[in-house]
Amino acid sequence: MCYRAVVKNFWRELPRPFFVLAPMEDVTDAAFRRLIARYSSPLVPRVIYTEFTSADGLLLAREQGRRKLLKKFEYAQIERPVVAQLFSATPEHIEKASALAADLGFDGIDINMGCPVDEVVDNQCGAALIKDPPRAREMMRAAKRGAPRLPISVKTRLGYNTDELETWLPELLAEDPAAITFHARTRKEMSNVPARWDRIARAVEIRNQCQGDTLTRTAIIGNGDVKDLHDARTKAREAKCEGVMLGRAVFGNPWIFANRSDEPTQDERVEALREHLDLFDQLLTGFINFAVMKKHFKAYISGWDGAKELRVQLMDTTAVGEAKSLLIEHSLQFRPVYQTIAK
Repeated sequence: MCYRAVVKNFWRELPRPFFVLAPMEDVTDAAFRRLIARYSSPLVPRVIYTEFTSADGLLLAREQGRRKLLKKFEYAQIERPVVAQLFSATPEHIEKASALAADLGFDGIDINMGCPVDEVVDNQCGAALIKDPPRAREMMRAAKRGAPRLPISVKTRLGYNTDELETWLPELLAEDPAAITFHARTRKEMSNVPARWDRIARAVEIRNQCQGDTLTRTAIIGNGDVKDLHDARTKAREAKCEGVMLGRAVFGNPWIFANRSDEPTQDERVEALREHLDLFDQLLTGFINFAVMKKHFKAYISGWDGAKELRVQLMDTTAVGEAKSLLIEHSLQFRPVYQTIAK
């Protein structure tokens, strides 16, 4: 008897449009994801991706390096649905890393076929797979073999040097992925030109032509130049896509999925950074260099008198304790009634 695993495809159960936290190396780490999940509104359907993670490293790195990589896969129940994003040029490595992610309890697997960074592309990973559709398709089949019960998705771009959507998307659809995210630029364009959301709309049309109007069709997710949740809803409506991925808009904004229309106050920003530092200390100190937190300081600490001075001081810190002490001092100086930060 031939047995076929039943895939639990959470993508189909999400209200439309849904919103996705982009996988950003040294940004959407375990600490920041945990904070975003805490601040998310239950009324906002969202999916959280891990950082961009090397399948090769998970399998081949020495113990210390592997433990550090596994920190990228640390998540909390409040993050669900949570998807592990992998990259590699070797199907066998994708298969085994997908099996590992399944064992760790992830809700889905995503294969990166869009990273434009030279180091990644030179190793035939990321956006390089756009130039090699047979290998890209084998990657998807390998992930399904490794995690037969999980939905497999892909994050990619419109093309490599030129827009290849008309030929690239049907190749991906032939493997029946649960979802495909398109960064609406080519690899050559990096992020140097405006995202072309008309091409996301075209991706939806191509998907419909290939798969028809069925409940099992692949979800199309648009990505690029999304300012906030309101903008994401507008873009989803205009492109008629199922979901929207948000990337740079999350810097200093753990409220990205909080469904709020007002701007966070100074006190809220300082408190959120303190909480972010606490989570970094709890989850990542000893594994990840504290310097990665400095990517967030400018985004949190801006927009009020004294913010620049505080930010400059924060950039000179070398540990969580130093940064927290500065925040406490600032809050006591500028917000005497705001004592909770010292607790």
